[in-house]
Amino acid sequence: MEVVHTIPELRAAVARARQAGKAIGLVPTMGCLHEGHLSLIRRAKEEAAYVVVSIFVNPTQFGPNEDFSKYPRTFAEDRAGCEAAGASLIFAPEAADFYPAGASTWVDVDGVSTKLCGEFRPGHFRGVATVVAMLFNAAQADVAVFGRKDLQQLAVIRRMVRDLHIPVRIIAHETVREPNGVAMSSRNRYLSAEQLTQATTIPAAMAAAGALAQAGVTDAVRLRDVAQAVLATQPALKLQYCEIVDLETMAPVTSTTGLRCAIAIACHLGATRLIDNADL
Repeated sequence: MEVVHTIPELRAAVARARQAGKAIGLVPTMGCLHEGHLSLIRRAKEEAAYVVVSIFVNPTQFGPNEDFSKYPRTFAEDRAGCEAAGASLIFAPEAADFYPAGASTWVDVDGVSTKLCGEFRPGHFRGVATVVAMLFNAAQADVAVFGRKDLQQLAVIRRMVRDLHIPVRIIAHETVREPNGVAMSSRNRYLSAEQLTQATTIPAAMAAAGALAQAGVTDAVRLRDVAQAVLATQPALKLQYCEIVDLETMAPVTSTTGLRCAIAIACHLGATRLIDNADL
């Protein structure tokens, strides 16, 4: 497995792989890899013979009061995990090399990025869309794999790819969970053992809404209310949002009838922000 740090190095490596007749897969990450990330790499390996994993803590998707400076950097462990999962190359740029001096071009995906996390993290999805567009341009991947946990991010990227005619196939990989059902996240390492147990209330709330939907309930208010009632049983969780949304537009709905919908939840647990979602 190769490790490169600049876009010219990445493009040269990808060109060699293409000359060898290999399809190119891409798994964008910010590092601090866990089993969820490694499952994305393994999935990409099923789709493409040459898999690029980017490890880049992207400063443009963090707000001024967010955790950019303390976000875990674990490159040695990440490198070992990538190699074991079958990655062909790690692209690990420095921000000063990745973003040209005075860079002033951004990708804004209106509408789909406005609600949910977009409401509480202004500028976040602009940073996400821009860095992913740059990675697509640099890696020239045939396929890219993203996790379902970041549901709104996935919708933003799909819309960007559609609108800009970017020739990459997007694969959504199912959320990988801790043994107790909590969605795996790099930020879970901020949680104490007690908090990790408290966080199980989030998947329990989604399961309650899912059970109601399975019973035939389509009214979004009823589905949301049953989830919020479960969340309210855990006072340590500070709810940011709990919404029933259309999977394509990420807009809240009044009814799930005839639509592909999900329940999306964001909570703070202590200083840690947790998100999760489930299809309905």
